[in-house]
Amino acid sequence: MTPKERAERSAAAMWKGDAASQSLGMAIAEVDEGTATLKMTVQPQHANGHDLCHGGITFALADSAFAFACNSRNQSTVAQHNVISYLAPGRVGDVLTATAREVSLNGRNGIYDVTVTNQDGTRIAEFRGFSRAITGRLFDE
Repeated sequence: MTPKERAERSAAAMWKGDAASQSLGMAIAEVDEGTATLKMTVQPQHANGHDLCHGGITFALADSAFAFACNSRNQSTVAQHNVISYLAPGRVGDVLTATAREVSLNGRNGIYDVTVTNQDGTRIAEFRGFSRAITGRLFDE
């Protein structure tokens, strides 16, 4: 099995039970070993009191991309901690894209950077996630 095939099978196994990402309208655009790209359209129910995309929604999109990237090797992996910087507002109707890439993987610990952009390429947020591998696999191989 190639690394990309493993990443795709891992993503499919995770996606099956990921009601949170699905209910927010996210879709997986691309996965490979150590990387993942997710997209979603900002809906009216995602807006805050300023009529902008709620920061928690942007965070959730980035966090989901992070999760698919750090689980791409079929090793169950969870977040230790994350940090996000909001750079520009998302707006209702925007198509947000979160692109995660592995920065470092050392033993059970990983670091991933996620950039969230809108359909015009404007950077909406930068997210850094720190992962920890735990016991278990996403599928049998």
